[in-house]
Amino acid sequence: MKRKVKYIFVTGGVSSSLGKGIISASLAKLLQGRGFSVTIQKLDPYINIDPGTLNPYEHGECYVTDDGAETDLDLGHYERFSNTPTSQANNVTTGRIYQYVINKERKGEYLGTTVQVVPHITDEIKRSVKILSQTNNFDFVITEIGGTVGDIESFPFIETVRQMKWELGKDCAVVHLTLVPFLSAAGELKTKPTQHSVKTMLEQGVQPDIIVCRTEHHLNEGIKRKIAQFCNVNPTSVIESIDAETIYDVPLLMREEKLDIEVLKVTGTKIPNKIDLSKWEKFVYSLKNPKGEVNIGLVGKYVELKDAYKSINEALVHGGTENQYKVNVISIQSEHLNIDNVDEQLKALDGILVAPGFGGRGIEGKIEAVKYARENKIPFLGICLGMQCAAIEFSRNILGLKGANTTEIDSETKFPVIDLMEDQKSVTNLGGSMRLGLYDCSIDVNSKTYKEYNKKDIKERHRHRYEFNNEFRDKFTNNGMILAGINKEKNLVEIIELEDHPWFIGVQFHPEYKSTVKAPHPLFTGFIKAAIDKKV
Repeated sequence: MKRKVKYIFVTGGVSSSLGKGIISASLAKLLQGRGFSVTIQKLDPYINIDPGTLNPYEHGECYVTDDGAETDLDLGHYERFSNTPTSQANNVTTGRIYQYVINKERKGEYLGTTVQVVPHITDEIKRSVKILSQTNNFDFVITEIGGTVGDIESFPFIETVRQMKWELGKDCAVVHLTLVPFLSAAGELKTKPTQHSVKTMLEQGVQPDIIVCRTEHHLNEGIKRKIAQFCNVNPTSVIESIDAETIYDVPLLMREEKLDIEVLKVTGTKIPNKIDLSKWEKFVYSLKNPKGEVNIGLVGKYVELKDAYKSINEALVHGGTENQYKVNVISIQSEHLNIDNVDEQLKALDGILVAPGFGGRGIEGKIEAVKYARENKIPFLGICLGMQCAAIEFSRNILGLKGANTTEIDSETKFPVIDLMEDQKSVTNLGGSMRLGLYDCSIDVNSKTYKEYNKKDIKERHRHRYEFNNEFRDKFTNNGMILAGINKEKNLVEIIELEDHPWFIGVQFHPEYKSTVKAPHPLFTGFIKAAIDKKV
């Protein structure tokens, strides 16, 4: 029997970057803890079809799902918290909505009707929200709406919420995340921004059911009652979201604030007596009570951006916690790294991770970092371009192939150890055209990689155009580089590792995308273990 689905919308007001994604993921975790099945999706108001062509300076990292969708980084939070894979249907942009509607109009499917924002765009948004519940048996679909209420781009999404609340009644609820700032000069928390944010929603016909207040200081009962009175909600539906030591505290803080109970109340859902977050609590305890610390150098060209390597940073947290060690991530700007300063910058590290990326900026610094890790026996993990840099460094300094490079950087190199995939050579449209999503990989049972995974056949997520050039295979294997993982379908090298090194692994895929609190990725767990072994 198909369950009756409840739809929860999470909106934001006053300011961006308040943490709607974390609140959405935390709510999902709490509902899961009470035995409900939950999925989360993100509606992004920008006109790009997806974030795949966006610069990290614009939008942080681009997250990739099993089915090859290039999505918003918040989907990473959803998966890391809920341990539930997401898909193309979990991230929808204004661009995709309009593209779908315009394509239908061009085919004549509207039968000559004037195509308008209401009802045609809003109907398509509704279809995108409901499609998850139509293909899976979920109790709750949580939909985070990007941006801030009042943004002109968000109007069609908020209108869709209004319509769904009218159509579904108690089966649809709105959680509004807002800011309660503290004015140090006055020594007071101010509720007026929250009042204005809710007023803006009311002007668009939407009454929030629950208000989550992001704050640096605890809200007293008087402030909560004031917000409730001026914003038309029950006092128990005003939820404090105080700044946390770590994002992994937020589900536990939201449990104390009874966010999940309020959601179940306003949706008329029977409240289970128990909630089980024991595994989550164990993870948070290990995270906060480490046996020691290790220093991991993250070498990349976007290290000054907090969200550019979000999944990598969180996977390092998972790997460290699994080993009961705190991971101190030392950001190394690869563009500034060279032969003259590499020792000074990297000598204090217990492990080196060379990050993925595109383009030539900072690549020589990454290659210097690889060389330093190889020569000094420092545990090394190279991801995507990081693995390619390891292949280039090995070619130049061990195989003696002077000028070896990737054709992405030097199309005229004599030794193209990394080259454009054959099926990419005819690609003209960049968006969504890389090797994306889940692919098979067969691991050499005699490799260190096999010891980490403890299985021969794996599936990992990819996002790239360039591959290891098979013409150089024999040279690599004859000189101490193990081709530890192969995609047999297309005969592509997926994993390389050094034979004479404590722990030196490069992977063409992105293991960070599959690391969750419940299931830390084995490569990150093994990498941190190797760093600990080096330190002790």
